[in-house]
Amino acid sequence: MLTKESTGNAYDVAMENFEAAANTMGLDEDTRQMIKCPERVLTVSVPVRMDDGHIHRFEGYRVQHSTARGPAKGGIRFHPQVTLDEVKALATWMTWKCAVVNIPFGGGKGGVTCDPKHMSRGELERMTRRYTSAILPLIGPEQDIPAPDVYTNSQTMAWIMDTYSMTKGYSIAGVVTGKPISLGGSLGRNEATGRGVFYTVECACDHLKMPLKGAAIAVQGFGNAGSVAAQLFHEAGAKIVAVSDSTGSIYNRNGLNIPELIQMKTMCGHVEGFPESEPILPHELIGIDCDILVPAALENMIREDNAGTVKARIVAEAANGPVTPGADRILESKGCFVIPDILCNAGGVTVSYFEWVQDEQHLFWEAQDIYKRLERVMKTSFRDVLKIHMERKTPMRIAANILGIGRVAEAVQIRGIYP
Repeated sequence: MLTKESTGNAYDVAMENFEAAANTMGLDEDTRQMIKCPERVLTVSVPVRMDDGHIHRFEGYRVQHSTARGPAKGGIRFHPQVTLDEVKALATWMTWKCAVVNIPFGGGKGGVTCDPKHMSRGELERMTRRYTSAILPLIGPEQDIPAPDVYTNSQTMAWIMDTYSMTKGYSIAGVVTGKPISLGGSLGRNEATGRGVFYTVECACDHLKMPLKGAAIAVQGFGNAGSVAAQLFHEAGAKIVAVSDSTGSIYNRNGLNIPELIQMKTMCGHVEGFPESEPILPHELIGIDCDILVPAALENMIREDNAGTVKARIVAEAANGPVTPGADRILESKGCFVIPDILCNAGGVTVSYFEWVQDEQHLFWEAQDIYKRLERVMKTSFRDVLKIHMERKTPMRIAANILGIGRVAEAVQIRGIYP
């Protein structure tokens, strides 16, 4: 049975984490009032003509949490559980995330409450274009740059880019990132989040003097980030003993064949029934006997009611907000090393920044250049957060928030208030 805390509102969690970091760093009340709340919140009605001819109205959101350090940046998700508070929370985390990896963006996020698994391609395109038209006043390469998120992809970004460009009269590639390569997308973007997870786990293993080769890893959420990270761990000699997606969870204590699993997922759309694996209940994956746990699904997956079952030495947050504050305290008491989301999964927004820079310069980089730049950014950021963690003797999440919040606070204080 879920506790009150375990079903916590995502925005409340974001605010609780903010206050914990702000208190630790002694942030003054005036600065808190300037940076904690979103700058702009837009709710839009999205009427769409469905394939059977009737009109269905969806609800969409776009939130700009901060533009103190640059244009707002953040994904758009299509999911039946999207709410305004969730989008506000994700935009808030994006602000701190961009600041942690020290790229010149602020935080934004968007979403449409829908079930894309039960919509045709034509319905998805019409909904995407109508939603884009509704948020046009907020987006643009100099003010707010969307990207893919849950159940959106490069095709979604192509529709947004085209819709925006048609209203301007010429092509504007920099309005979104995560686009197809043929429309100004960047090499390395699709695997960027998973690569960032891999690089930060490498750093954590070095810090803990724990070999990655031979480590047992469980991945909750075998989507883009989870599957890419699993592939890289597999190539590094780790054993992926359990994975899950929305259809089910599978386990093999000797390690799953990740290349074949990715091929099956690509062809069939699920991991359930994979050969040489046994099914487990979804909630069992959290407590699997492993060295590294990678929550790569949705928010609030590790809560007070299940955090006690976690056996992993490292929890690498590939998803946004997968651990609630109550669960954080339990993991801390168990000696678990948590790589917080705003650091661990920042590879996606980092390569999004690289894509935006390439679009603005009309000059594109080789994949190996992007990987090297990403590795440098992720490992430098990990060291920056670890230094605060060690010096202040504070959890890694608070350390990451101190770094991100501190950089945003500095920008706001230097800029001042106008008028």
